[in-house]
Amino acid sequence: MAVQPIPEGYHSLNPYLAVEDADKAIEFYKDAFGAQENVRMAGPDGKIAHAELQIGDSKLMLSDPFPQSSVRPPSERGGPTASIFMYVEDVDSMFQQAQTAGAQVAQPLEDAFWGDRWGTLTDPFGHVWSIATHKEDLSEEEMAERSKAAMAEMGAS
Repeated sequence: MAVQPIPEGYHSLNPYLAVEDADKAIEFYKDAFGAQENVRMAGPDGKIAHAELQIGDSKLMLSDPFPQSSVRPPSERGGPTASIFMYVEDVDSMFQQAQTAGAQVAQPLEDAFWGDRWGTLTDPFGHVWSIATHKEDLSEEEMAERSKAAMAEMGAS
């Protein structure tokens, strides 16, 4: 059987995080987002060299930081340099579950102009997670109209 260029169960894009104390991060992601641990490889120092979690239909890869990698945790960069956007069936319950596990609210849940109910959390390791449930499909015209109204409400033109 031929090797698949994209392994079964993976998507074209798979986030990879450097996390201070990846062991604790794995437990947090299990509690906060219902992650399932699929792979854990220990490095020679006992830290996590590579781990893979399953959240919904997607993989999240992570490791403790190590000198050979250019991927650094937010604590070394002075804050996050990217965020993860995650769609879920019930954003309200997932948002609460993540807060209970230790995430901090960065943007409270709201019904957004683009048709999602969404909010943003910062996990205890400095990574930013936007979590949403899609509530309505909009035409390009409706989206443009709502966007213009939202920008006017925020004082932007």
